[in-house]
Amino acid sequence: MGLQLYLFLILAGALGGFLSGLLGIGGGIIMFPLLLYAPSVLGLPAIGVKNITGLTITQAFFAGMSALVFYRKERLVNRGLVLTLGLALFCSSLAGSFFSKRVGDGPLLVIYGMLALFAAVMMLIPRNYEMDGLKSGRVTFNKPLALSYGLGAGFLLGMVGQAGAFITIPLMLYILKIPLRVAVGSTLAIGLFSSTATLIGKVATGQVRFDMAAALLVGAIPMAYAGGAIGNKTSTKFLKWLLAAIICAAAVKIWADILF
Repeated sequence: MGLQLYLFLILAGALGGFLSGLLGIGGGIIMFPLLLYAPSVLGLPAIGVKNITGLTITQAFFAGMSALVFYRKERLVNRGLVLTLGLALFCSSLAGSFFSKRVGDGPLLVIYGMLALFAAVMMLIPRNYEMDGLKSGRVTFNKPLALSYGLGAGFLLGMVGQAGAFITIPLMLYILKIPLRVAVGSTLAIGLFSSTATLIGKVATGQVRFDMAAALLVGAIPMAYAGGAIGNKTSTKFLKWLLAAIICAAAVKIWADILF
């Protein structure tokens, strides 16, 4: 494996880590298309879809841990929300990650595209920003609804090797009515449940290249903490539309490749 590819992975990890801290995303909606399309554009060796799913979940797990340190300090992680969604996602994601070994690259890409399209549509819905300043202790939510989402979505997220932040955040904002900063902080903690389960499955089935994963983490871990610090000082309206733009762009690109 060439030095140029490792350098690319370090830079890609830094970008994904920063966005993980800033927006609560990065492992899937950023890293998956970046690792899938950028190597060929840059003249680097292509990375297979199964290897990419292993790399993205590794990046999501460790970058999420780094950013979570900041959000917990700022009291932006809701414990009840994390436990309800997190445990449901853990169980169903673990099952999905093992099942994915039997699924081809094409179907996995279509499933990922469907998830991205759903998230993109959600993020275009107008929302109220007045409650975004609340800390986690003042936030309430519908627990049965949160549990249903975790069980339903986790299996598909496990199949495509995603912690699910790009879907979890839109559902928190628009279905559970969670303030944006608490949604981001709680998503990082929730992602550790699902990403732990998925990472176990991916490692156990030989879908993680450890040398490539190490290069990703060199860039991802420090930049994730930095992203959290910057996001806490940034307008939530700006963060929402930045998140919407990223998810929409990824969804359009993925479906363009699937259809054409």
